[in-house]
Amino acid sequence: MAAQRPLQAQLHRLRAGLAVGGRDALLLLAARVLMSGQRALVGVLVPIYLAQRGLSGTEVGILFSVVGLCNAAISALVGFGADRIGRKPFVVSVPLLSAAAAVAFAFVGQTAGLFVAAAVGSFGRGAGAGAAIVGPYQPAEQALLAGLVDDRRRPRLFANVASASALGGLVGSILAATPLTHAHAGAVGPATYRAAFLVCALLALLPALLALPVREPRQAARRKGAGRGRGRAGGRLSRQARSLVLRLGATNSINGVAVGLFGPFLSYWLYRRFGAGPGTVGLLYIAANVVTIVTNQAAGLLARRHGMVRTVVLARTLQSLLLIPLALSPTLAVAGAIYSLRLVAQRIGLALRQSFVMTAAPAAERAKVAALSQLPSQVASATAPTLAGYLFDSVGLAVPFEIAGVLQLLNAGLFQLFFGRAPQGAAPDGQLPGRDGAERTVPTALEEETGETVLPADNR
Repeated sequence: MAAQRPLQAQLHRLRAGLAVGGRDALLLLAARVLMSGQRALVGVLVPIYLAQRGLSGTEVGILFSVVGLCNAAISALVGFGADRIGRKPFVVSVPLLSAAAAVAFAFVGQTAGLFVAAAVGSFGRGAGAGAAIVGPYQPAEQALLAGLVDDRRRPRLFANVASASALGGLVGSILAATPLTHAHAGAVGPATYRAAFLVCALLALLPALLALPVREPRQAARRKGAGRGRGRAGGRLSRQARSLVLRLGATNSINGVAVGLFGPFLSYWLYRRFGAGPGTVGLLYIAANVVTIVTNQAAGLLARRHGMVRTVVLARTLQSLLLIPLALSPTLAVAGAIYSLRLVAQRIGLALRQSFVMTAAPAAERAKVAALSQLPSQVASATAPTLAGYLFDSVGLAVPFEIAGVLQLLNAGLFQLFFGRAPQGAAPDGQLPGRDGAERTVPTALEEETGETVLPADNR
């Protein structure tokens, strides 16, 4: 009987953790599992499918650049539209674009048609086992989730988002390792992986249905004013939001180039470097996702112990340092082990960075901040794949990874410079680190103007 008590306590803590944000958060987390599962399966299939169609590395890079530019434009529209008319309409509609793109890949044989479908569905944005980036869906999803909880519980909720991404990546990886992704004997063109792409369409359709019953908090809906002093719902950013966006834009643009050099190409690189097909890549991603599902909840613990900004910087530094040995791995097994370790750091850093941005941003401007802070990264990452494709073809398969590692190390330094000392970042308890390491309360736009402390509207 006594032996059962620790297990019961663990289960109770697990239920309490999953309950953060209530029913609506659970629906959105389930939708994230499916969207990340679709993105993981697409990330395995699309680069290998394009290579098997005879496209060179440069041509694949051009396609991913087109996708990146279109994704940046759509994300900006979603960010501004979500703050003006509400976040829920976009959480429902954007997955439908991904479903339509997957259907197109299942039936369209012309390369030009694949370019259009990939751009609409953001295929080529966020690949590998991470499946954390889910295209234009993310600004609206982040803002909607952030409005469901107060500052203190937000790191745990975004850790749950990271776990949902990991679980979705695991689902997509398992599907990639099944006979579903075996090339159809004698099939040419889209028929080669038609069944797999139709499953991708289903995985994107279900999140739209799950989001339909979600009730959007009133403060996230459209409004003309500042929303109780927390920002503007119109097109113009408040002073607080502008400062945050500018700093994040500077750091994200460096990281965008780095991610564009290797992110969309990971399964392509495994195919070219080790001859790994979709099934083998799927098995590797299964192992990576199992490891990260176990470690994702460490994000909150590390942030409480070391501070949110410092943990993000450490995670990004580890990511950068592991890219070079990954690129030089002598075997697929070694590459898989290094990649799994890097994915642990990536997921921890991403969960805390998202929580940091959503806490520091005014509540009425969260979708815009999420979109605009990523816009420089998206534009930068859109230009990088063409260069990466050329480097793969003409210089060496390891070179894009090595350059990306140096750039991510620079990104970690800039993040520490911009947010490590100034009172702009949020600690796990809704506080901000000061120059002396002490914690300070997140200043709202109204507090900056009046010098008075007010209770944030979304904390009630």
